[in-house]
Amino acid sequence: MNKKNVKFTLNGKPVTLTVSPSATLLDIIRDELKLTGTKKGCGKGECGACTVIMDGIAVNSCLVPIMKVAGCHVETIEGIGNKEKPHPVQEAFMDLGAIQCGFCTPGMIMSSKALLDKTPDPNREQIREAISGNICRCTGYVKIEAAVQAAADKVKEENSK
Repeated sequence: MNKKNVKFTLNGKPVTLTVSPSATLLDIIRDELKLTGTKKGCGKGECGACTVIMDGIAVNSCLVPIMKVAGCHVETIEGIGNKEKPHPVQEAFMDLGAIQCGFCTPGMIMSSKALLDKTPDPNREQIREAISGNICRCTGYVKIEAAVQAAADKVKEENSK
């Protein structure tokens, strides 16, 4: 199959790649760009482990053909915080123990971040809806929901200073 060029922005930086048009965004993120925080779970868009934010919307990267990413802005878990300065959602997940095995965590965090970017003061139903496409086999969702609410509260507090 003929390879094609694709240009997009990844974690704030321009990317130009020559790719197989049959590749998914997940394939490119993990295999070509070596950003392994985005997890490959089911490969069918059912588990949410591969969730990234594309043009402000949480998407299952395993379902996004790479050619659909042309001109888009993509954020992965590696682009939202680091060890020294984690994103408020990452910090809340750690502080409240919303992490067990950690496999679902990057996708949960990206879905939560997408929610808070659009809805800075979400209610319980909005939080549940935002993470409804992310499956966690370990924790149940009580601590995860609490972490998203705590992150929302922290962002609200920081923005009011």
